[in-house]
Amino acid sequence: METGESPYACACREAEEEIGLKISLADLHLTGIVSEHGYEDQAHWLMFLFEVRKKLLKLPPPHDEGRFEFFSVGALKRLPLPQTDREQIWPLFWRHRGGFFAAHCRCHPDGRDDWTLEESNQPSTINHQPSGNARRTDH
Repeated sequence: METGESPYACACREAEEEIGLKISLADLHLTGIVSEHGYEDQAHWLMFLFEVRKKLLKLPPPHDEGRFEFFSVGALKRLPLPQTDREQIWPLFWRHRGGFFAAHCRCHPDGRDDWTLEESNQPSTINHQPSGNARRTDH
């Protein structure tokens, strides 16, 4: 995030910079906030996980930052995702689509992670089934 930038404004800017997708603040739904303490024994992260309401009519073209792709849930299992993403973040995201969650992870040097779900508001009338997702390539 740029100094003084809101998480929503940052998500809009990053979408345009990284995949050439122009979205507005109204196109976003904040699904989750994840804090990680001691990630890789050196950093502390605060992640904002958004759903983009705007439907893509076509895949964004290749970009300097890389190539945008969709992956099935089965394919996600074969991608080199960080352990915390695979075991906690993506499952929390899928369960809370249309709702909201806040989670905290205390990462230990020995590889153990202690997770706390601090808030969970799952949508009771919406049944979202994961059909695919873009891969997060940086942390």
